[in-house]
Amino acid sequence: MKRVMIVGATSAIAAACARRWAAQGCEFFLVARNAEKLERIAHDLRVRGVGEVTLHTMDATDLKAHPTMLKRCIDTMQRIDVALVAYGTLPDQYACERDVSTAVQEFNNNGVSVIALLSLLANRFEAQAHGTLAVISSVAGDRGRPSNYLYGAAKAAVSAFCEGLRGRLFRVGAHVITIKPGFVDSPMTAGLKLPRLLVATPDQVARRIVSAIERRVCTQYTPGYWALIILIIKSIPQPIFKRLKL
Repeated sequence: MKRVMIVGATSAIAAACARRWAAQGCEFFLVARNAEKLERIAHDLRVRGVGEVTLHTMDATDLKAHPTMLKRCIDTMQRIDVALVAYGTLPDQYACERDVSTAVQEFNNNGVSVIALLSLLANRFEAQAHGTLAVISSVAGDRGRPSNYLYGAAKAAVSAFCEGLRGRLFRVGAHVITIKPGFVDSPMTAGLKLPRLLVATPDQVARRIVSAIERRVCTQYTPGYWALIILIIKSIPQPIFKRLKL
């Protein structure tokens, strides 16, 4: 039986991944800050036949809470076959430009706290010499755009961290996957004006994430056409790129 930890388990993408893993008969350790939403996710998984679901309430931006959470996870499951780090916030870029404290807080939410958690998980994966650590970053981290460069900078930091971590854990037989979703129809993007043709459902994204973990790929764009879109965006010369309203 595969043993799966999900941090940020109440996100739309994470919940969709959990439903797919539930069909495989996995055991779960689910972490999120909203106990009520967490219980709803667990109830849905139990209805689908999952036997073991352990819940842990934690604000992932509270770095001091990470060790206690991980210890409880190991005490409960003994090992982690898959850890999915799936939490984050989508900040208001304008608000970040106008208020430094907001900018720092959002960078901590999406960058610093994720890197802190990955550092702790990496030591565990190194010790057990086994498993896959999957991290949801974003296509926004591939090139800074005026519309969301604070968010993009935090995701870029996470992606670069994962690249180095992948090399470290490769030596002991563990694996790191960087997940780069594009636009996803979720509560995080509610109210945003997005090009409908480029908006994927959480389940479409989850299908590629679960598949990528099984295939142990290094970086997974989802949907896959974002790899081509980002390749084009990254190839635009800076003198032109800075004039674009992206």
